[in-house]
Amino acid sequence: MTRQYELVERILSYQPSANEALLNRAYVYAMKAHGNQRRASGAPYFSHPLEVAAILADMRLDDATIATALLHDTIEDTEATRSEIDALFGAEIGTLVDGLTKIKKLDLVTKKAEQAENFRKLLLAISSDIRVLLVKLADRLHNMRTLEHMKPAKRKTIAEETMDIYAPLAGRMGMQWLREELEDLSFRWLNPEAYATVSERLRVLRQDNQGLIDEIHGALTSKLKAARVKAIVAGREKKPYAIWSKMERKQISLEQLSDIYAFRIVVPKMPDCYRALAVVHTSWHTVPGRFKDYISNPKQNDYQSIHTTIVGPKHQRVELQIRTEEMHSIAEYGVAAHALYKEGGSGKRVPAQDSSAYRWLTHLVGILLEGDNPEEFLEHTKLELFHDQVFCFTPKGRLIALPRGANCIDFAYAVHTQVGNTAVGAKINGRPMPLATTLRNGDEVEIVCSDAQSPPVAWERLAVTGKARSAIRRASRDAVRLQYDKLGREILDRAFRRHGQAFSEEAIAKALPRLSQKTAEDVVTAVGRGELTSTDVFRAAFPEEIAGPMPKRRRQVKRSDEGWFGLGKVMGLKFRWPGSGNKGRAEGHEGPEGIPIRGLKSGLPVHFADGGAIPGDRIVGILSPGHGITIYPIHAAALKAFDDEPERWIDVTWDIDEDNPQRFPAKIAVTAMNEPGSLAQIATVIGEVDGNIQNIKMTNQVADYTEMLIDLDVWDLQHLNEILTGLRARDVVSSATRSED
Repeated sequence: MTRQYELVERILSYQPSANEALLNRAYVYAMKAHGNQRRASGAPYFSHPLEVAAILADMRLDDATIATALLHDTIEDTEATRSEIDALFGAEIGTLVDGLTKIKKLDLVTKKAEQAENFRKLLLAISSDIRVLLVKLADRLHNMRTLEHMKPAKRKTIAEETMDIYAPLAGRMGMQWLREELEDLSFRWLNPEAYATVSERLRVLRQDNQGLIDEIHGALTSKLKAARVKAIVAGREKKPYAIWSKMERKQISLEQLSDIYAFRIVVPKMPDCYRALAVVHTSWHTVPGRFKDYISNPKQNDYQSIHTTIVGPKHQRVELQIRTEEMHSIAEYGVAAHALYKEGGSGKRVPAQDSSAYRWLTHLVGILLEGDNPEEFLEHTKLELFHDQVFCFTPKGRLIALPRGANCIDFAYAVHTQVGNTAVGAKINGRPMPLATTLRNGDEVEIVCSDAQSPPVAWERLAVTGKARSAIRRASRDAVRLQYDKLGREILDRAFRRHGQAFSEEAIAKALPRLSQKTAEDVVTAVGRGELTSTDVFRAAFPEEIAGPMPKRRRQVKRSDEGWFGLGKVMGLKFRWPGSGNKGRAEGHEGPEGIPIRGLKSGLPVHFADGGAIPGDRIVGILSPGHGITIYPIHAAALKAFDDEPERWIDVTWDIDEDNPQRFPAKIAVTAMNEPGSLAQIATVIGEVDGNIQNIKMTNQVADYTEMLIDLDVWDLQHLNEILTGLRARDVVSSATRSED
């Protein structure tokens, strides 16, 4: 365990002006606060915050961050309070410690929700001060280093969380060494057999290739020296997890990997990077497609380096990274390295908050806080933590960085949420392409938009980035709410007019306490969802209008036109025949017209019952809570199930747009001879009269005949009858009728 004086001396070695008294006070306070507490290993608990402080000291962080590391578990695990920390160490350190304190007393349903809520709080604290993240990552690293003392189930949970969240987060912040160690430690516990196998193979390769590694190192050094390029050449071996994940991703063996050993060339200044590159490329053959210039196009976490692969000595492939000393420090320590460099000799330190990685993090927090629940927040965070990137451009030359595998939908939302929501097409390098097309480095992408477009729900499955998925989900929720709002207004408007009153939100607002809703808009949406009835709302708004309970209405049905119109009188429904204006109303019915239905594109949450309904049918709507209106033909046997629920019956009418016709679903039952070509004849009849087959199901098949159900899309009842007539005229068809099944 690191001793107090060792820790202080290490900090003073790189920060002579550090507040030694503050560090000693934090050390003593934390040690006393944790007292006799023990870790799972049996070691004194205080050894943990002390080792976390030592990790941060190795990263050369300031005294306030080190003090925070010593105190980071005091509020959570001891009797210490935030006010006490503020009083003894100042509000700055108090805020940092509080940002690292988990939420314990939350009424959360699942462990996943608790994890997500804790992470949400952590990211909020990080967005205010990056030092919270640095302490948290060091805390997680030490816990992972001592994970063998935990119970197997707990060990697996912590390792999964580290692999999913903290390792990629360290990578996004540019802290490559930390990311690699966290991944490797997680891999060790999540897949111990694979870890042991890869580690053993690496040990054997290390022994077999020692001479080759020395030869490559010597060749690179001598070539650079001969060209008078001052450089330090160092070799490195990939970690077991990095090797395993690449083998899994590319489905290749360990021997086929060309970059198990990589060499790093570190030079003093940026121009030297390109001089070193020239030496390497003129001395050895390059491997096509293996060159990347992250100096001219830095990654989002500020990483800069030149990557290239050559066929070096003994025809061995060698991966090279060429960078300056400053680039190397930022590549290893990320945001923590920004405090180590000064701007142009002015003496002013570069704050971590000015780094691209930190700006990405604050942007992420802004996007993800729009989620409705913590699980959604955690899901989108994981999506945003993908490390590998592609770089694409807008037609005006704006650079857009996206995760590898992203498509035009992700690109559109990266440009602007409104661009994504209204996207209808894309052009990649001038060629029209589907929005789902995966993008490649250097693609120029133009998004075609239309104000009439809204993002389909299916886009959420296609999108890769968290921003796109979050925006699509939010737009879908808004669209659904708008549909239910529109339906609720239609229902309430007709119900209020039926009782001789005008519908208004002001009238509803007075009745909110009786309806247990917060706003009039919530009432309207609840009616559209079927959670409130229009009668309940009217009673609450105008209690003086209805004395006593409403009489229970039952459906009166006869298989005749008079019977159906009788139903209209009893239910307050009306029927409009296509092309007949209002002439089809029930005689003597003076109520408001029914809700107009234009099919699935009506802007209402409308569904069709099994068997469908088509213009020409007399129809009725059944309101289902959370599902909207289901449209039935008035002759449908299924309507009997709703006899005792009159409040669910909705008056609906066809309102066909002559300029924008659309097809409607219908189902027919066909019995045909079981002989070759009979199905082809049936399909030909349907196709010749412009019918569209959606599905065919064989329901019964014997030696001579086959019974089938065919789902069709047709224009109207006349069109359906034309199809049925054509089928009955065929010799192979025994019968063809409309079906409700």
